[in-house]
Amino acid sequence: MRFCFLVEEHYRRDGMPLEVVHHLRAAGHTVDVLRPGAELLDLARLVRGGAHDAWVLKTVSGGPGLGLLESAAAAGLTTVNDARAIRPVRDKAQTAVVAALHGLPMPRTWAAADPAAFAAIPERHYPLVVKPADGSSGRAVHLIQHPDRLAELAAPADGTLLIAQPYVANDGLDLKVYCAGGEFFATQRTSPLHPHRPATERPVPLPREVAALAAQVGEVFGLDLYGLDVLLGPDGPTVVDINDFPSFRQVPHAVERVADAVVRLARTGSSWPTPGAGSLLTPAPAAR
Repeated sequence: MRFCFLVEEHYRRDGMPLEVVHHLRAAGHTVDVLRPGAELLDLARLVRGGAHDAWVLKTVSGGPGLGLLESAAAAGLTTVNDARAIRPVRDKAQTAVVAALHGLPMPRTWAAADPAAFAAIPERHYPLVVKPADGSSGRAVHLIQHPDRLAELAAPADGTLLIAQPYVANDGLDLKVYCAGGEFFATQRTSPLHPHRPATERPVPLPREVAALAAQVGEVFGLDLYGLDVLLGPDGPTVVDINDFPSFRQVPHAVERVADAVVRLARTGSSWPTPGAGSLLTPAPAAR
Protein backbone atom coordinates (compact mmCIF):
# COMPACT_ATOMS: atom_id res chain seq x y z
CA MET A 1 0.00 0.00 0.00
CA ARG A 2 1.03 3.62 -0.41
CA PHE A 3 0.66 6.17 2.38
CA CYS A 4 1.07 9.92 2.66
CA PHE A 5 2.12 11.10 6.14
CA LEU A 6 1.68 14.80 6.93
CA VAL A 7 4.30 15.53 9.60
CA GLU A 8 4.87 19.10 10.78
CA GLU A 9 8.23 20.45 11.92
CA HIS A 10 7.45 19.90 15.61
CA TYR A 11 7.40 16.13 15.00
CA ARG A 12 9.96 15.74 12.21
CA ARG A 13 12.42 14.00 14.56
CA ASP A 14 9.82 12.44 16.82
CA GLY A 15 9.67 8.68 17.26
CA MET A 16 5.93 8.80 16.75
CA PRO A 17 5.16 8.78 13.87
CA LEU A 18 8.56 8.45 12.16
CA GLU A 19 9.21 4.98 13.58
CA VAL A 20 5.81 3.98 12.23
CA VAL A 21 6.92 5.26 8.82
CA HIS A 22 10.11 3.15 9.02
CA HIS A 23 8.10 0.09 10.11
CA LEU A 24 5.66 0.45 7.22
CA ARG A 25 8.49 0.83 4.72
CA ALA A 26 10.25 -2.24 6.15
CA ALA A 27 7.00 -4.17 5.66
CA GLY A 28 7.02 -3.29 1.95
CA HIS A 29 4.69 -0.31 1.93
CA THR A 30 5.52 2.96 0.19
CA VAL A 31 5.36 6.00 2.47
CA ASP A 32 5.73 9.63 1.39
CA VAL A 33 6.39 12.08 4.22
CA LEU A 34 5.27 15.66 3.60
CA ARG A 35 6.09 18.61 5.84
CA PRO A 36 3.31 21.21 5.52
CA GLY A 37 4.65 24.64 6.27
CA ALA A 38 8.26 23.64 5.52
CA GLU A 39 8.22 22.64 1.85
CA LEU A 40 6.56 23.46 -1.44
CA LEU A 41 3.52 21.26 -2.01
CA ASP A 42 1.86 20.74 -5.41
CA LEU A 43 -1.65 20.51 -4.04
CA ALA A 44 -3.44 19.41 -7.21
CA ARG A 45 -0.89 16.67 -7.83
CA LEU A 46 -1.22 15.36 -4.28
CA VAL A 47 -4.90 14.53 -4.58
CA ARG A 48 -5.00 13.51 -8.25
CA GLY A 49 -5.25 9.96 -9.49
CA GLY A 50 -5.36 8.04 -6.20
CA ALA A 51 -1.61 8.20 -5.65
CA HIS A 52 -2.04 7.16 -2.00
CA ASP A 53 -4.26 4.59 -0.32
CA ALA A 54 -4.50 6.71 2.81
CA TRP A 55 -3.32 9.97 4.32
CA VAL A 56 -2.15 10.10 7.96
CA LEU A 57 -1.84 13.29 10.02
CA LYS A 58 0.60 14.07 12.84
CA THR A 59 0.62 17.81 13.43
CA VAL A 60 0.45 20.39 16.15
CA SER A 61 -2.90 21.88 17.05
CA GLY A 62 -3.66 24.78 14.74
CA GLY A 63 -1.03 23.74 12.19
CA PRO A 64 -1.63 23.69 8.42
CA GLY A 65 -1.71 19.90 8.15
CA LEU A 66 -5.33 19.51 9.24
CA GLY A 67 -6.61 21.69 6.40
CA LEU A 68 -4.68 19.58 3.92
CA LEU A 69 -6.06 16.38 5.40
CA GLU A 70 -9.59 17.75 5.20
CA SER A 71 -8.95 18.68 1.56
CA ALA A 72 -7.82 15.13 0.83
CA ALA A 73 -10.98 13.79 2.47
CA ALA A 74 -13.12 16.20 0.43
CA ALA A 75 -11.48 14.73 -2.69
CA GLY A 76 -12.68 11.29 -1.61
CA LEU A 77 -9.36 10.02 -0.21
CA THR A 78 -9.10 7.84 2.91
CA THR A 79 -7.65 9.59 5.98
CA VAL A 80 -6.45 8.28 9.34
CA ASN A 81 -8.11 9.36 11.58
CA ASP A 82 -11.22 10.27 9.60
CA ALA A 83 -10.59 13.95 8.83
CA ARG A 84 -14.04 14.98 10.04
CA ALA A 85 -13.33 13.54 13.48
CA ILE A 86 -10.18 15.55 14.20
CA ARG A 87 -11.22 19.19 14.39
CA PRO A 88 -13.84 18.55 17.14
CA VAL A 89 -11.06 17.34 19.46
CA ARG A 90 -8.49 19.92 18.33
CA ASP A 91 -10.89 22.69 19.42
CA LYS A 92 -11.41 22.10 23.14
CA ALA A 93 -14.46 24.36 23.23
CA GLN A 94 -16.12 22.20 20.59
CA THR A 95 -14.95 19.09 22.43
CA ALA A 96 -16.75 20.25 25.56
CA VAL A 97 -19.98 20.93 23.64
CA VAL A 98 -19.99 17.50 21.98
CA ALA A 99 -19.11 15.79 25.27
CA ALA A 100 -21.96 17.54 27.09
CA LEU A 101 -24.48 16.64 24.39
CA HIS A 102 -23.50 12.98 24.61
CA GLY A 103 -23.31 12.78 28.39
CA LEU A 104 -19.56 12.19 28.60
CA PRO A 105 -18.14 13.00 32.05
CA MET A 106 -16.19 16.20 31.38
CA PRO A 107 -16.02 19.25 33.65
CA ARG A 108 -18.40 22.12 32.97
CA THR A 109 -16.66 24.43 30.50
CA TRP A 110 -16.70 28.18 29.88
CA ALA A 111 -14.96 29.91 26.95
CA ALA A 112 -13.70 33.47 26.51
CA ALA A 113 -11.05 35.34 24.54
CA ASP A 114 -10.16 37.52 27.55
CA PRO A 115 -9.35 35.70 30.82
CA ALA A 116 -10.87 38.62 32.74
CA ALA A 117 -14.29 37.43 31.54
CA PHE A 118 -13.93 34.33 33.72
CA ALA A 119 -14.41 36.57 36.77
CA ALA A 120 -18.16 36.22 36.11
CA ILE A 121 -17.99 32.51 36.93
CA PRO A 122 -19.45 31.98 40.44
CA GLU A 123 -16.73 31.56 43.03
CA ARG A 124 -18.16 28.20 44.12
CA HIS A 125 -16.70 26.72 40.92
CA TYR A 126 -13.12 27.63 41.87
CA PRO A 127 -10.37 26.61 41.63
CA LEU A 128 -10.46 26.78 37.84
CA VAL A 129 -8.21 25.21 35.25
CA VAL A 130 -7.65 27.70 32.42
CA LYS A 131 -6.00 26.68 29.14
CA PRO A 132 -6.01 27.54 25.42
CA ALA A 133 -8.87 26.04 23.43
CA ASP A 134 -6.31 24.98 20.83
CA GLY A 135 -3.63 23.89 23.30
CA SER A 136 -1.68 20.65 23.42
CA SER A 137 1.02 18.86 25.43
CA GLY A 138 0.08 20.61 28.68
CA ARG A 139 1.03 24.01 27.23
CA ALA A 140 -0.14 27.13 29.10
CA VAL A 141 -2.34 25.26 31.58
CA HIS A 142 -3.00 27.32 34.72
CA LEU A 143 -4.64 26.51 38.05
CA ILE A 144 -6.49 29.60 39.27
CA GLN A 145 -7.42 29.41 42.94
CA HIS A 146 -9.39 32.68 43.16
CA PRO A 147 -10.88 35.22 40.71
CA ASP A 148 -8.28 37.78 41.79
CA ARG A 149 -5.59 35.66 40.13
CA LEU A 150 -7.17 35.96 36.69
CA ALA A 151 -5.35 39.27 36.24
CA GLU A 152 -2.09 37.29 36.02
CA LEU A 153 -3.22 35.65 32.77
CA ALA A 154 -2.73 37.29 29.39
CA ALA A 155 -5.24 37.03 26.58
CA PRO A 156 -3.96 35.00 23.60
CA ALA A 157 -2.17 37.31 21.17
CA ASP A 158 -3.90 35.69 18.20
CA GLY A 159 -7.39 36.20 19.62
CA THR A 160 -8.14 32.50 20.05
CA LEU A 161 -10.33 31.29 22.86
CA LEU A 162 -9.40 30.17 26.33
CA ILE A 163 -11.48 27.65 28.23
CA ALA A 164 -12.03 27.38 31.98
CA GLN A 165 -13.16 24.29 33.86
CA PRO A 166 -13.60 23.55 37.58
CA TYR A 167 -10.59 21.72 38.98
CA VAL A 168 -11.18 18.01 39.58
CA ALA A 169 -9.62 16.95 42.89
CA ASN A 170 -7.08 14.18 42.25
CA ASP A 171 -3.81 12.67 43.46
CA GLY A 172 -1.65 14.74 41.12
CA LEU A 173 -1.33 12.03 38.48
CA ASP A 174 -2.93 11.94 35.06
CA LEU A 175 -4.20 8.66 33.67
CA LYS A 176 -3.39 8.62 29.96
CA VAL A 177 -5.53 6.17 27.99
CA TYR A 178 -4.51 5.26 24.45
CA CYS A 179 -6.49 3.51 21.73
CA ALA A 180 -4.78 1.94 18.72
CA GLY A 181 -7.33 0.38 16.42
CA GLY A 182 -9.59 -0.98 19.14
CA GLU A 183 -6.93 -1.91 21.71
CA PHE A 184 -6.77 0.14 24.92
CA PHE A 185 -3.79 0.87 27.16
CA ALA A 186 -3.21 3.08 30.20
CA THR A 187 -0.17 4.90 31.55
CA GLN A 188 0.29 7.19 34.51
CA ARG A 189 2.26 10.42 34.55
CA THR A 190 2.64 13.61 36.59
CA SER A 191 -0.06 16.20 35.98
CA PRO A 192 1.14 19.52 34.51
CA LEU A 193 -0.77 21.15 37.37
CA HIS A 194 1.29 19.28 39.99
CA PRO A 195 4.92 19.30 38.81
CA HIS A 196 6.06 19.15 42.45
CA ARG A 197 4.75 15.57 42.62
CA PRO A 198 7.12 13.86 40.18
CA ALA A 199 6.30 10.31 39.19
CA THR A 200 7.88 7.97 36.68
CA GLU A 201 5.66 7.53 33.67
CA ARG A 202 4.69 3.88 33.54
CA PRO A 203 2.02 1.49 32.25
CA VAL A 204 -0.77 0.78 34.72
CA PRO A 205 -3.80 -1.53 34.72
CA LEU A 206 -6.78 -0.05 32.90
CA PRO A 207 -9.91 0.00 35.08
CA ARG A 208 -12.91 -1.54 33.35
CA GLU A 209 -15.06 1.58 33.71
CA VAL A 210 -12.29 3.73 32.21
CA ALA A 211 -11.91 1.33 29.27
CA ALA A 212 -15.65 1.57 28.63
CA LEU A 213 -15.44 5.36 28.83
CA ALA A 214 -12.53 5.41 26.37
CA ALA A 215 -14.50 3.28 23.91
CA GLN A 216 -17.47 5.64 24.24
CA VAL A 217 -15.21 8.63 23.47
CA GLY A 218 -14.00 6.91 20.29
CA GLU A 219 -17.56 6.20 19.18
CA VAL A 220 -18.87 9.70 19.94
CA PHE A 221 -16.04 11.48 18.14
CA GLY A 222 -15.43 8.87 15.41
CA LEU A 223 -11.75 8.36 16.31
CA ASP A 224 -9.66 5.21 15.81
CA LEU A 225 -6.17 6.36 16.86
CA TYR A 226 -6.56 8.58 19.90
CA GLY A 227 -5.81 9.26 23.53
CA LEU A 228 -7.61 10.80 26.46
CA ASP A 229 -6.54 12.24 29.80
CA VAL A 230 -8.67 10.91 32.63
CA LEU A 231 -8.75 12.01 36.27
CA LEU A 232 -10.04 9.60 38.87
CA GLY A 233 -11.89 12.16 40.94
CA PRO A 234 -14.43 11.92 43.75
CA ASP A 235 -17.30 11.48 41.27
CA GLY A 236 -15.58 8.78 39.21
CA PRO A 237 -13.49 9.01 36.03
CA THR A 238 -13.59 12.42 34.35
CA VAL A 239 -12.25 13.19 30.86
CA VAL A 240 -10.20 16.39 30.77
CA ASP A 241 -8.62 16.14 27.31
CA ILE A 242 -8.88 14.15 24.06
CA ASN A 243 -6.16 13.91 21.42
CA ASP A 244 -6.05 12.46 17.93
CA PHE A 245 -2.89 10.45 17.13
CA PRO A 246 -1.11 10.93 20.49
CA SER A 247 2.40 9.83 21.48
CA PHE A 248 1.47 6.30 22.63
CA ARG A 249 4.37 6.52 25.08
CA GLN A 250 4.86 3.44 27.26
CA VAL A 251 2.38 1.42 25.18
CA PRO A 252 3.88 -2.05 24.56
CA HIS A 253 4.97 -2.48 20.92
CA ALA A 254 3.40 0.89 20.14
CA VAL A 255 5.02 1.25 16.72
CA GLU A 256 3.84 -2.13 15.50
CA ARG A 257 0.34 -1.64 16.93
CA VAL A 258 -0.07 1.82 15.37
CA ALA A 259 1.34 0.67 12.02
CA ASP A 260 -1.01 -2.31 11.94
CA ALA A 261 -3.94 -0.05 12.79
CA VAL A 262 -3.01 2.39 9.99
CA VAL A 263 -2.90 -0.43 7.43
CA ARG A 264 -6.24 -1.85 8.59
CA LEU A 265 -7.92 1.55 8.59
CA ALA A 266 -6.55 2.28 5.12
CA ARG A 267 -8.20 -0.93 3.89
CA THR A 268 -11.48 -0.79 5.75
CA GLY A 269 -12.01 2.81 6.82
CA SER A 270 -12.98 4.00 10.28
CA SER A 271 -14.57 1.64 12.78
CA TRP A 272 -17.36 4.17 13.30
CA PRO A 273 -20.19 5.61 11.20
CA THR A 274 -19.17 8.63 9.15
CA PRO A 275 -18.59 11.48 11.63
CA GLY A 276 -19.39 15.10 10.94
CA ALA A 277 -20.98 18.14 12.47
CA GLY A 278 -24.46 16.70 12.16
CA SER A 279 -23.79 13.36 13.79
CA LEU A 280 -21.40 14.66 16.44
CA LEU A 281 -23.80 17.33 17.58
CA THR A 282 -26.77 14.97 17.69
CA PRO A 283 -27.06 13.81 21.31
CA ALA A 284 -27.54 10.19 22.17
CA PRO A 285 -31.18 9.17 22.73
CA ALA A 286 -32.38 9.70 26.29
CA ALA A 287 -32.50 6.60 28.44
CA ARG A 288 -35.98 5.18 29.04
